[in-house]
Parts: sequence; structure tokens; C-alpha cells
Amino acid sequence: MSTPAISLHHVSKRYRRYGGRQFATLKSALLSGDLVRKLRPDETFEALSDVSFDVAAGQTLGVIGRNGSGKSTALKLVAGITKPTTGTVKVEGRISALIELGAGFHPEISGRENVFINGIMLGLTRREIQARFDEIVDFAELRQFIDAPVKTYSSGMYMRLGFAVAIHVDPDVLLVDEVLAVGDESFTHKCLDKFAEFKRRNKTILLVTHSLGLVERFCDEALWLDHGQMRGQGDPTRIIGAYMTDVERQEEQLLADADARVKASASDAPVADGPGPTDAGAAAADMMTASEGRWGSGEVQIREVTLFGEEGQPTHIFHTGERVTLRLAVSAARPVDDFVFGIGLFSAEGVFIYGTNTFIEEYDPDTLEGDAEIELVLDSLDLVEGTYKLDVAVHRRDGAAYDYHRLLYTFRVKSRVKDVGIYRPKHHWTFPPSVRFRIRP
Repeated sequence: MSTPAISLHHVSKRYRRYGGRQFATLKSALLSGDLVRKLRPDETFEALSDVSFDVAAGQTLGVIGRNGSGKSTALKLVAGITKPTTGTVKVEGRISALIELGAGFHPEISGRENVFINGIMLGLTRREIQARFDEIVDFAELRQFIDAPVKTYSSGMYMRLGFAVAIHVDPDVLLVDEVLAVGDESFTHKCLDKFAEFKRRNKTILLVTHSLGLVERFCDEALWLDHGQMRGQGDPTRIIGAYMTDVERQEEQLLADADARVKASASDAPVADGPGPTDAGAAAADMMTASEGRWGSGEVQIREVTLFGEEGQPTHIFHTGERVTLRLAVSAARPVDDFVFGIGLFSAEGVFIYGTNTFIEEYDPDTLEGDAEIELVLDSLDLVEGTYKLDVAVHRRDGAAYDYHRLLYTFRVKSRVKDVGIYRPKHHWTFPPSVRFRIRP
């Protein structure tokens, strides 16, 4: 079996938290013995905990996870920027790390001189740098500025030059940490093309990114880190699916907790007359201006509001195009014969997306008494990814509210397609043979 290009074996990395207890001198620190073991548990944290994985030569591994999961720490250990607290890290071949681009640049000297200094730091000879110099400068798109001091560069120019030097080292192992925002869209595509070239040449690539689509398209395997621990490694589609399910579960819990607090405060608060719509014609205008809250006469009350997904389970997280059921549990203290059930849907920014009610849809009220459950089914939630707010109400035909809940309920829509706006209609594209597209790298 061939030797892996990258191997981490039971690696842990522990950092010291900033605290009040400091060592005054090097002597006092040395006299204290083992600094890490002597620290109280609350003074240290593990950025990585017992992590083991291999990357075969020529393989591309994408590392995913939330902020603070240990992704960048793992990359820095592989790069040799920092050392593990326990465990071993082995790398075969020359490394180029696209982590802290331009970290070795000196601001007072020219870009030309910095290219040579940085290239030597990355393991190239002066002759090798000279041979690649024009290619580096042209890739960075800095030909007319290369003899200017680096301190005169914009942040984008600075990062592009750092990227260009690192990418032209011709490494055996390329380490990439979220550096695709180093230029405009054209430069980003050029970077992706360069990564694809490395992949075709069977270079080993370790990629840390929040772009799950890039990992799916570009990587042979994915590695999921969570709070410094490995949660999975393998097929990118499977690992990304598990990661997104976990993210949605945590988002669901946060929204459920917020919803529970809203419901508790709404149930404790008496239903009182408020700024609700006074007639059907004014309803939409008032929904645009009224603030969050609850009001009404209380003759009919909304006891509970629940959203259900396609599987029939209560949830606050949906996917574009899914079937959604909204259930209102209502109670009428005395029989009423004038009642309308309505909903209003808003974006998180307060844009009124959609509103309807039973009277608009020609359901003429007859009798409502006691407890009842009303359901509204949306066969397809055709919204783009985002956070949305919901109004629910029961009122008279003239708009006078029995119980109006304004912007008290939040849900989130997820989508693998990152389109913009609010509404996502079902659609498809057709093209003649003369129109062709490239597959993204």
C-alpha cells in the first residue's frame, strides 16, 4: 500500500485561553513545570481532539464544518505552522499553503522583491523564481504595479500576489483555506481553473471551505469536523448531506426555543384591542405598518400555531418546493357566526409576500364554537432560501380582530440553489445545440 501524502494520527491541539493568571517571567514559567498540565481545565480548550485521517497522494480532500470546528487548525498543523499537543502529523513532498497569503511580504519593498523573498521562503531557488516570475506577475494581474512598494497595494492586490506566488511553487501538496475571495469574479474563476489543473496533474489538495458546492464538485472525499472532533469522512455528497442535516437540526432547535418563548409570552398576555385592521379593504395596508405583537377582542382565541413538514412532523426548517401545513388551534368561548381565518407571509426584512383569508377565498362563515383545529396546506413552498415571518389571525368579515398574531412566528427555508429575491417559481431552461456550457471545476 502506498504511503499517504498527508497523515494525521490521534492528533490533538490544545490552546490556552486568555485569563487573569499570567507568568511574570520566563523563569517563573519554567519553574512551574509543565505549563499545559498545570493549567486549570477552564484555562485551556482543545481546537482538535484525537483526530486521525489520511489523504492519499493525488487525492483532493475537502474539510467542512462550522466556524470554530478546528478546520483551520488542522490545516496549520499540516502546513507545519503549529505543532500538535499530542499525536503525529506526517506530510510527504513539498507543501504550498494558501492560508495567510502574503504573510511574509515586507511593505516597504517592491512587489518584485517580495516575490523573490516569498518564493525562497516557500522553498524555490532564485533561478526557479526567475523562470516563473512573468507567469506569477501575469497571474496576479499586477504587471504595471510590480515595482511599486507593497504598502501601496490594495488588500485585493496584496492577496492576489500572495496567491500567485504560492500557486506557482509547483507543490506536491497544496493546502487551501478559504482564499477564493482574493479578487473579482474573473480572478476567482482563474483560481478555480488553477486548482482543477493541479487536480489533473494528480497533486494532493487539502481544501478548507464553507462552499459545500465546491466540495461536491471538486473533492474526492469530504471530512466533517465539529467542535474539534471528526464527525465523518467519505463521499462528499453523503458527508455534506449529514452535515446539512445537523446544521438544520441545530437551527430548528434555536427557532423552536424562540417560538416557545413567543408562545409563552403570547399566552400570558391578555388579548386586547390594538392596531389591527378595521375592514377588509384596509387589512393589507395595516399589515404593512403594524408592529409585532398580539391584539383582538378575545371572543375567539388562537391557542397554538404549528408548522408541519412533508413528513408530518412539526418543524421550523423547510426546503424550497416542499409541502407545508399550517395548523391553528382556536377556541371560541361562545358560538360566533362571523369569523374569518387569515395568514400573512413576510420576509425577514418586512416585505409583504403573500396574504389570504377564508373570506377572500369565498368561505362564508356559519358557526364556530368550542375548540377547533384549522389547517392551511401549501402544496409547494416556492420561496428562495431565507428567513420568513408569519401573521395569523381570526377576525370578523369587516376586519375587526378577535385574535391577531403579528410577526410572532419564524421559519427558515433552505435551498441548494443560491438564487436571489423571494419567490422561486418552478422553471427549467432549454438551449439550442449552438449554446454550450462548461462544467464548473
